[in-house]
Amino acid sequence: MESLLGVKIGCLFALLVLTLVCGLIPICFKWFQIDAATGRHRRVLSLLGCTSAGVFLGAGLMHMTAEALEGIDSEIQKFKMQNRTEREGNASDDADSAQVEYPYGELIVSLGFFFIFFLESLASQCCPQAAGGSMVQEEWGGTHVLELHRHGPPPSPSKGPLRALVLLLSLSFHSVFEGLAVGLQPTVATTVQLCLAVLAHKGLIVFGVGLRLVQIGTGSRWATLSILSLALMSPMGLVLGLAVTQGDSKGGQGLAQVVLEGVAAGTFLYVTFLEILPRELAGPEAPLAKWGCVAAGFAFMAFIALWA
Repeated sequence: MESLLGVKIGCLFALLVLTLVCGLIPICFKWFQIDAATGRHRRVLSLLGCTSAGVFLGAGLMHMTAEALEGIDSEIQKFKMQNRTEREGNASDDADSAQVEYPYGELIVSLGFFFIFFLESLASQCCPQAAGGSMVQEEWGGTHVLELHRHGPPPSPSKGPLRALVLLLSLSFHSVFEGLAVGLQPTVATTVQLCLAVLAHKGLIVFGVGLRLVQIGTGSRWATLSILSLALMSPMGLVLGLAVTQGDSKGGQGLAQVVLEGVAAGTFLYVTFLEILPRELAGPEAPLAKWGCVAAGFAFMAFIALWA
């Protein structure tokens, strides 16, 4: 038991240090600031952003969404088994089977997507300046029409803080649950295996978050605080896992956890598809090169999913 506790404490510090290092690298080095880059330097940064976009896509589909759907299905199966012990008869069995066949997991993920969609639409309606400035952009047949109330480069909708906040919150929820899963492992072998799987993909994801914060113009102080808060989430979940004597789901705790995971996955997918991918793919670099970088990032996350 003492050796298991020592391994989990080591995993706690490993998660904390890796997250801080990977997240602070793009913030501390000016080389990653794309606004000041030109020529080949700018092309490299743009392709690196496409790779991070592929990592986000893989994390959203292969990890967050897959884990949420698996957890929700598991909780529904437990609920079905409990009903079978309380009810008898063909009618109840038919009702249970009909209940399980409904895609509840996909519904919860979609609710997370539409919830953030609603919040951003509400913010755009009530505070249009906070949603990206007074810019009207129309695209028709490759023609861009920009109407600006000021000179200079057009402001980007991603400068609004809402999507960056959504990205950080969804990753924070996911990080807490990852740490919780590590803390609940019963043996040293399973603890080390799961921790290594988490470390393998968490480093790239947090690096992508730091790069994203730099590229949207976040101040270094706020970017550092964001990475620090994100770095504390997995250790916090691990501590919660250590505090739990049994990893059961009594009192609906397991169901509440998977529902939160599903909502977090939906919000993460929203930011990935409506903010990160469009921004990176809109660059002037060769489309096939950008596709290759996105595919490479996604392929790495898909490979990590074999163990995670």
